[in-house]
Amino acid sequence: MAIPALTSVATFGAKTVGAAVLDPTGVIEIAGETDARLPLASVTKMLVAYAALVAVEEGTIALDDKAGPEGSTVAHLLAHASGLAPDDPTRSLARPGTHRIYSSAAYDVLASHIEQASGFQIAAYLAGAVFEPLQMRHSALVGPAGMGAVSTVEDLTQFAGELLAPGLISPGTFILATSPVFPGLGGVLPGFGRQEPCDFGLGFEIRDHKAPHWTGSLNSPATFGHFGQSGTFLWVDPVASLALVVLTDRAFGDWAASAWPPLSDEVIASYPGPY
Repeated sequence: MAIPALTSVATFGAKTVGAAVLDPTGVIEIAGETDARLPLASVTKMLVAYAALVAVEEGTIALDDKAGPEGSTVAHLLAHASGLAPDDPTRSLARPGTHRIYSSAAYDVLASHIEQASGFQIAAYLAGAVFEPLQMRHSALVGPAGMGAVSTVEDLTQFAGELLAPGLISPGTFILATSPVFPGLGGVLPGFGRQEPCDFGLGFEIRDHKAPHWTGSLNSPATFGHFGQSGTFLWVDPVASLALVVLTDRAFGDWAASAWPPLSDEVIASYPGPY
């Protein structure tokens, strides 16, 4: 039996913290308060992006739909390549496809596009497309599309399980979403500085060879996921066939940049597979 890998989460200095490790068989380790409902901050983007991918497969929208500033598409918005400013959906800082500018505002534009095409508010569309089929009963979008979801570790293990073995979208769409889109663009990864390249997929940050990074040195370059400023993260390493979910109520800061990578390495080292 593997030695528990999540013991360090108790040292994170958060009032509330929960974590879970998954492999293709399901949840293999938990720690802390996995039923605590907490703000996800930017981890929200993965959930909204997945709803957008469901909308693409349903034919409600298309990745090449015009959306955002001139020359921008749904794919540009999802991949932080639209040129939109981080917090202003009306201000462009670069031509689409030329720079990786991390933009929560782009997800507001994306949400509006989905709403106009579907006739549903984005919170309802996300619930119907992702939360309900994955039985994420304690999850909801209660704020902006780029940062306004709440959830629990238990619910996010359902989403992580989907990411380990996709069922809501086709394999082709999943591979596209979790591989670099508009590859090679440089940009700033919030909290970790300038990265060349700063690769993203369609709503998922791709680890690649970024340094420094919030995942571990043992995570493969194919690792994808997201972290949030509320002290939350979810990554999936398709090479290790592992996923790690961590939610806290302690805002991201130097503590997280120092504590998260060793935790990730401990998980990878403790559960080597093969699968």
